[in-house]
Amino acid sequence: VQLVESGGGLVQTGGSLTLSCAAAGDVFTAGTMGWYRLPPGKQRELVATITIGGTTKYGDSLEGRFTISRDNSKKTMFLRMNSLKPEDTGVYFCNADIKTGMYSPFQPYWGRGTQVTVSS
Repeated sequence: VQLVESGGGLVQTGGSLTLSCAAAGDVFTAGTMGWYRLPPGKQRELVATITIGGTTKYGDSLEGRFTISRDNSKKTMFLRMNSLKPEDTGVYFCNADIKTGMYSPFQPYWGRGTQVTVSS
């Protein structure tokens, strides 16, 4: 199982980016998926999560600027980030609970991360 992130990059303050995370390999189904970020010099923090049914949860002060979504048929998750600020800079990691078979338990997987840099 691999979680493959894409869409990071360099953007100016006020700009937008959309991140994608695709679950590949022996994936029977993906449960709750989420984005976390690691700002420089800080601890990892929650960005947003989304359940298989579409219930969302956002980190502090992110709802309204960030929107998480998913396409269950493609086992892919998205994060639309608007009105980006320099403090949004960091490595963004994809996380997902994955079943590799019908009777397998959900297990957590992480992507390698994608860099988002917001210039002032």
